[in-house]
Amino acid sequence: MHFDHAGIATDDADSLAALYADCFGLEIAHEEEFDGLRVVFLECGSGYFELLEPIEEGTIARYLETQGSGIHHLALATDDLERALERTREYDVTLIDEEPRPGAWGHSVAFLHPSDTGGILIELVEH
Repeated sequence: MHFDHAGIATDDADSLAALYADCFGLEIAHEEEFDGLRVVFLECGSGYFELLEPIEEGTIARYLETQGSGIHHLALATDDLERALERTREYDVTLIDEEPRPGAWGHSVAFLHPSDTGGILIELVEH
């Protein structure tokens, strides 16, 4: 596995993308609307910043209401998501997703509960 992206909840993906482009020289690699979100991926070395802006009620909208803007999750890429889930079960990590599900950019994803991962929501992603 390797680091894939940091998911960042925001009310304004355009402004944040512009700031990151100007300040850090990051470029947009991919944009889409998915699952009630506007999602913008900014290329950052060997990974991405994934900006998550809600366009309807849902998980990220609720997160912004309670937590405000900021890092929502960290994602690790794997070549075999099913095996990665099996391995996490071996370590008694609570799975939010028992099975892979569709994610942004056409990837398969599954989330691990932060109660077992040091307080961090971890996303496993298979490209």
